[in-house]
Amino acid sequence: MGDNDMTKKRALVSVSDKTHLTDFCQCLVQLNYEILSTGGTAKALTEAGIPVTAVSDYTGFPEIMDGRVKTLHPKIHGGLLGIRTNATHAEAAKGNGIEWIDLVVVNLYPFEKTVEQEGVSLEEAIENIDIGGPSMLRSAAKNHAFVTVIVDPADYKRVLEELNINGDTGLKTRQTLAAKVFAHTARYDAAIDTFLSKRLINKTKLHLAYDNGSELRYGENPHQSARFYLSSSSEETLANAKKLHGKELSYNNLVDADAALDAVKELSGNLGAAIIKHMNPCGLATGETLEEALEMAWAGDTVSAFGSVIAVNGTVDIRTARRLSGRFVEILMAPAFESDALEFLKNKSKDIRLLQFASLSKPHAPRRMFRQIEGGLLEQDNDRLLAEKMICVTRAAFPDNRKALADFAYKAVKNVKSNAIILAREYRPGLFMVLGMGAGQPNRVDAIRKLCVPKVLENLRLLHEKEKSSMPLEEFNKKTLAECVLASDAFFPFDDNIIHADEAGVRFIIQPGGSKADNTVIETCDRLGIAMIFTGTRHFKH
Repeated sequence: MGDNDMTKKRALVSVSDKTHLTDFCQCLVQLNYEILSTGGTAKALTEAGIPVTAVSDYTGFPEIMDGRVKTLHPKIHGGLLGIRTNATHAEAAKGNGIEWIDLVVVNLYPFEKTVEQEGVSLEEAIENIDIGGPSMLRSAAKNHAFVTVIVDPADYKRVLEELNINGDTGLKTRQTLAAKVFAHTARYDAAIDTFLSKRLINKTKLHLAYDNGSELRYGENPHQSARFYLSSSSEETLANAKKLHGKELSYNNLVDADAALDAVKELSGNLGAAIIKHMNPCGLATGETLEEALEMAWAGDTVSAFGSVIAVNGTVDIRTARRLSGRFVEILMAPAFESDALEFLKNKSKDIRLLQFASLSKPHAPRRMFRQIEGGLLEQDNDRLLAEKMICVTRAAFPDNRKALADFAYKAVKNVKSNAIILAREYRPGLFMVLGMGAGQPNRVDAIRKLCVPKVLENLRLLHEKEKSSMPLEEFNKKTLAECVLASDAFFPFDDNIIHADEAGVRFIIQPGGSKADNTVIETCDRLGIAMIFTGTRHFKH
């Protein structure tokens, strides 16, 4: 290599993640790149038969201090930062024996993985703070007008394709890769800040990284502007759903769709449908077929279902799709659509949005929830636990043949805005539906007597007609309500809730317990012959 050889292409390679590295570097050599490298990377490339120039040989300065200092040298950073079209820079490079470096491939010491290990020491964490790597990345990214920088092995293919076709990467590619570098180093520094702030000064820090922000038509109301940002989360999220048809999603669409996806995930193991209106499951049901699940969910509140967002957990077939004929729906979400069903739904309306999300075979992934308030941000775990226990606390035993219904009812009420009451019915053996809901009330008594019970009685009248029952309506109502389970998201502070439930004909209740009035509530249940389960887990949803 001659002094000040400004025409020769050079790549500086130093990585901890060696995925596809040797294949990539072999291609670089075939493209007449000289490869500069350090430490373990140089060793791996040499063992693969790839010619490598050690950075210490290139700079004329040895690695020192156990490798802490090896790339922090003017011949490295001058070769990265020099503006090739600037005569002063070119002259400085020539006078100091600095040669241009055209391609940088660097990824960093695995700091985040290191500090995730249980019992990691402060010394070990500090030794995994990369200094030279971020410096080279930032230098190369800053000078992306002339330097290609790769921090992610997934970009090897794109870079090689452009080098093979054009002999260099395009400016757009270099800009994209540079932006990716600064996002990467920002997250890396944030992880270091989070860890060291906690260890060194006992201060908890939170850094959030969201990108690909897209502007929405408006927020909750037309006078509010809004954007939607994405995170790198699991595949089974709304953010990664594929839109197959329909208008762009609005702020309210996205909020309701997220609630629908959460609700239908509760029905794992059964074909089910969740119908969401203003973030509440006004309809939730399981079925022997998806068509049946959707129809029984719709029957839970035929009025509120107008303009709703629906999520189902099975493949939408033509029979299920036809159930939406004449019904206005904002969104239908499913893991898959049969081709004829998809075509039918597309022809049904240009307004309906059809979204396809990943399979729901995996359980809920852990997720942190954030809510902004004036002057700060609240953080909490997502509400993933259903029940800590299932204990009958009354003299009347909770029959085994009602426990699956109680489980369904509690899953439903968990997804309803507080104060929340659900009445759920087993409409056929092993198949369940929400029969009525009281949501978002300042007190739970109104949720029962003013919302839930009147809605149930209206739905029972419609079901009585639909099922063509020979039983008188009053008797049908009494029999059905006696078989239902009432679920509450939180404890009853007084026994008036029990009295109103009894007046409606309810014989089975599931609730968290934990009130100072638990004994009074239990005594009232015993006096009225009601069986009640305590779960020990509250599900407030503000």
